[in-house]
Amino acid sequence: MWEIIVAAGWPIWPLIIASVIALAIIGERAFVLREGAVAPANLLPEVQTWLAKGGITKETVARLEQHSMLGRLFASALSNAGHSREVTKEAIEETGRAVAHDLERYLSTLGTIATVAPLLGLLGTVIGMVELFGAFTSSGHDIAQFARGISVALYNTAAGIVVAVPAMVAYRYFRSQVDDLLVGMEQQAIKLVEIIHGQRN
Repeated sequence: MWEIIVAAGWPIWPLIIASVIALAIIGERAFVLREGAVAPANLLPEVQTWLAKGGITKETVARLEQHSMLGRLFASALSNAGHSREVTKEAIEETGRAVAHDLERYLSTLGTIATVAPLLGLLGTVIGMVELFGAFTSSGHDIAQFARGISVALYNTAAGIVVAVPAMVAYRYFRSQVDDLLVGMEQQAIKLVEIIHGQRN
């Protein structure tokens, strides 16, 4: 591996750094965006049970806020349960925007890496081509410099693609996952609002 890095020259280092960042984001988002951690399926029935028993207190709301992303939406709804349905929905929407921002954290960076990595590879290719043509002089050509130019060009082109493809696939996957989670949480939050205001059992 080290021989490949040496053969690819200095242009490979930005790609290596980008790949490390991309892997860190992919691992972090895969852990954070688990459906069971973001929007537990059993949370709404539990809250409904608490409501039926009249057990919603400030401590309960505080626990919900710390429970999960969905818990934050429910806590916002319960904190505004004494107001009209419209006010409760507005409170949920405000909290929902903050939750969506948290769910999308680092995804723009991952998308940027997926877009920029091929360009970094192209930069390395251009630098390799410059070295390659620099090998030809009026007095002949330098075989070692010619070979190095080819190595720099090809390795950087390949590295740019290798970094970009997984990053783009992961970005698209996480974007879809965030959208699905947001839709699911919105539906559950609406159900809770209807339960609070007596429009659903």
